[in-house]
Amino acid sequence: MLRELHIRDILLIDRLELAFGPGLNVLTGETGAGKSILLDCLGFVLGWRGRAELVRSGADQGEVTAVFDLPAGHPAREVLTEAGIEAGAELILRRVNTADGRKSAWINDRRASGEVLRALSERLVELHGQHDDRGLLNPRGHRLLLDAFAGLDLGPIRKAWRDWRQVEAEIETLRRESDARRTEAEFLAHALQELDQLDPQPEEDAALDAARRAMQGAERIRGDVARALAALGPDGAEGAMLDASRWLEGAAEQAEDRLNAPLQALSRALIELGEAYSGVEAAVEAMEFDPAELDRTEERLFALRALARKHDVLPDDLAGLADELRERAAALGDSDARLDDLQEQAKRLARDYDALAQALTASRQEAAQQLDAAMAHELAPLKMERAVFETRVSPAEDGPEGRDSVAFTVATNPGAPAGALDKIASGGELSRFLLALKVSLARGNDALTMIFDEIDRGVGGATADAVGRRLARLAHDAQVLVVTHSPQVAALGATHFRVAKHVRDGMTTSEVQALDDQARVDEIARMLSGEQITDVAREAARSLIASG
Repeated sequence: MLRELHIRDILLIDRLELAFGPGLNVLTGETGAGKSILLDCLGFVLGWRGRAELVRSGADQGEVTAVFDLPAGHPAREVLTEAGIEAGAELILRRVNTADGRKSAWINDRRASGEVLRALSERLVELHGQHDDRGLLNPRGHRLLLDAFAGLDLGPIRKAWRDWRQVEAEIETLRRESDARRTEAEFLAHALQELDQLDPQPEEDAALDAARRAMQGAERIRGDVARALAALGPDGAEGAMLDASRWLEGAAEQAEDRLNAPLQALSRALIELGEAYSGVEAAVEAMEFDPAELDRTEERLFALRALARKHDVLPDDLAGLADELRERAAALGDSDARLDDLQEQAKRLARDYDALAQALTASRQEAAQQLDAAMAHELAPLKMERAVFETRVSPAEDGPEGRDSVAFTVATNPGAPAGALDKIASGGELSRFLLALKVSLARGNDALTMIFDEIDRGVGGATADAVGRRLARLAHDAQVLVVTHSPQVAALGATHFRVAKHVRDGMTTSEVQALDDQARVDEIARMLSGEQITDVAREAARSLIASG
């Protein structure tokens, strides 16, 4: 609830402090007295875009402060929390406009942006009038208004939509990746085929390399060792030493023991030579290899190393790579299975969403009929019984809040084409339509302060009384501020302000006065009779107040 409004040096206002009450607050005064200035000031402190030049002539700056009561659970608290501003039981908004056009704002003594002010204003104040493009005339909000009227819980369908879209998004992701998966599957199949055919074993590379080096080394030295063996054998040194030994033994008897020592040495040499021959012979036998085996060893070694380079791993890691690739191939198979599962899940979620959307459409259509009936009931006392209000529920694209588009339309005369409220209705008719709509939509405990700017313009008598009583009905559960020229409306107010213009020392100012009971009688009498207030007018004013 708006509790206080303090204005200093704004337009025609010098100093002004207003204390508003609950229920219906009325502002009256002659045309041009400055009633609209109060709305300009309130809009300024709420961050609305309005007049560019607000500072009173001759002042350095203008300032507006608005004080709101903020009970627990008020929607404005969410905005304050998001902005990092502490919320108490009282909300104080202050905005300053300097003469050179600079604007600054504070919320509970914390600097704040116009964006935060406007977000707060949407949860604090609702303006209704000919230029109500922020409220009931905005087609984008009609579905929300109808849903609120019907008391619909949109939580289940929002969840159903969210779950369905999440699954569809995952399906789309898997489908986009299908080509890549097919390419990878082909690569894995080929790579596994190569690995399975080669069948690499742990530490095989080192073993093959050692065997290859051994065979290559044997190939290089075997000829020399074989020649050495031949040189040591019977056809070489051994044969020559045996011949020498036989020759010396034949001559030893005649050499008088002079050949004994050489024969003994030669015998020892033959023994050593035999050992050397045996060792070299064994070496030659060990160096025996099949050249084809060397080719096979080199071929496998090169194949292992080439495959390792291809996969950018060490040759000894090829055996583990095969297991890893098998896991990846299995995961790809799981992705295909996952896609099938998701598609089945999406079908089920789509059916769930469709059932909720159909039920929601039926509820909206039923609520639309109820709202149209409520509007017909409200329009008749407002002298608009010939007008036809229709809530149109038409198909729209699927979304988190169903598949319906809602629009409030009106035909002011039977047989006339229906259209949007602000396109069909005239100024006075539009005001009454908006009032009837607001009364029909009201659900009680409204957290908003509702402002009606000359919503009774162009009506009088019983119609004005009907307007006033509907405003008073709204004010039972919410604070209502109305700028009015109608004495029937003013008489129903719980709090009454009079706006007047004065000229002092050549300076024009607007002043606002809260009226006591007698002053209120005089103001309503003025509204009834004009400048000359008669006793008859006062009596009529008292009668109006009493009838309220």
